[in-house]
Amino acid sequence: MSDYNFFDLYKINPAPVADKTYVSKKYFELQKENHPDFYTKESETEQENMMVKSAAINEGYKVLKNSDKTIEYFLSQKGIIEPNEKYQLPPEFLMEMIDINEGVLEDEGHKKTEAKVEAIMKELDEEIDPILRKETDAITDADLQSLKAFYYKKKYVQRILDKIED
Repeated sequence: MSDYNFFDLYKINPAPVADKTYVSKKYFELQKENHPDFYTKESETEQENMMVKSAAINEGYKVLKNSDKTIEYFLSQKGIIEPNEKYQLPPEFLMEMIDINEGVLEDEGHKKTEAKVEAIMKELDEEIDPILRKETDAITDADLQSLKAFYYKKKYVQRILDKIED
């Protein structure tokens, strides 16, 4: 991960949601200002700095344009999630996922299972939406923990969806 803070780089307030239109506009603005091709006459150090910054701009764009990656980045910046963290999902959620995984094996066309998984995904999105709509300074520690649970649940459900699509 980059040494640059993507929220600072893109001049946006740290939040679990980013305005994708603004991010796209800012991306092209930042690339125009910082593209390494414009620094070919500068010192080797300055050229290297621009390469690193340009790479950070690209990486930040990928993160901030993707809702799930933005939530992950926001939570990691807040110190709420750690790389390779072994998060313990609630047992009732895991039991539901086990039932769905079994359904994947039994449901040859995957239509019923896919519908169940999409319904769960929709339910997760609806549960977290009120937090995502809050102003960043109104997000509480409990909200951050809910975002963390949402992030890991959605990641788990996405793996099932990916398995269905294979």
